Amino acid sequence: MNFTIITPSHNRRQYLPEAIASVRASVSAPLDIAFEHLIYDNGSTDGTPEWLPTAAQQAGSPLRYWTHSEPLRAGHARNLLIREARPDSWLVPLDDDDLLLQRSLYHYADLVQRHPGRPWFVADFLRLDEERRYLPGEDYYAWRFDSPRAMLHAVFKAEHFIQGNVCYGKALFDEVGGYDEQLPMAEDLDLYVRFLLAGHLPVVSPHISHLHRFHSSNVSIGVDANKHNEDLGIIYDKYAPRLQALGVVRPQ
Repeated sequence: MNFTIITPSHNRRQYLPEAIASVRASVSAPLDIAFEHLIYDNGSTDGTPEWLPTAAQQAGSPLRYWTHSEPLRAGHARNLLIREARPDSWLVPLDDDDLLLQRSLYHYADLVQRHPGRPWFVADFLRLDEERRYLPGEDYYAWRFDSPRAMLHAVFKAEHFIQGNVCYGKALFDEVGGYDEQLPMAEDLDLYVRFLLAGHLPVVSPHISHLHRFHSSNVSIGVDANKHNEDLGIIYDKYAPRLQALGVVRPQ
């Protein structure tokens, strides 16, 4: 099995080395898997483009990177990275300020083996502050659903959401058309909605996929319930006929 960790980055020189180190610390034994880390730097001005060649030469699992002189939206950068992944890759998104746990890839690989034919998986994650201190009461837990329709109902009721706590096959990504490069926010949830509309329910794993860091420059700062509801409305309108046919109601 081949895994590709995908990381778009913008002005995260402070945190990116730890994200890279967390991927390189992955332990997959006794399973025989290969993995690499792909990074796309979007117009950083904090020294990240100059530092990435050094990071790529360090010992450990392969790291490949690309840079762009101007900032790109995250969906665009992710699409560019995934084009570089092997056709048989399992894709694991990782934000440039987050930390992958050592056994995360092992657990995803174990799920792939135990659930042949299932194209995506979802796990739990934990939240930390900018100094890597655990934030009690801020854990994220993936829910189990009986059907894609039931999960879509919960998503558009704002009862459940999905972030970077996933692993999915490149074939599924190609099937639904990749990330929407025009969306400024929630492009990941938009992709997962299309996974569900294509009839694919994720397998829920009990493992912790990663540590999600909260800090003053998080992209999601200011995304409250009203903003999340607005993003849900934008996504709903894109697929309204299909969602209405399933009885999924537009968020109010």
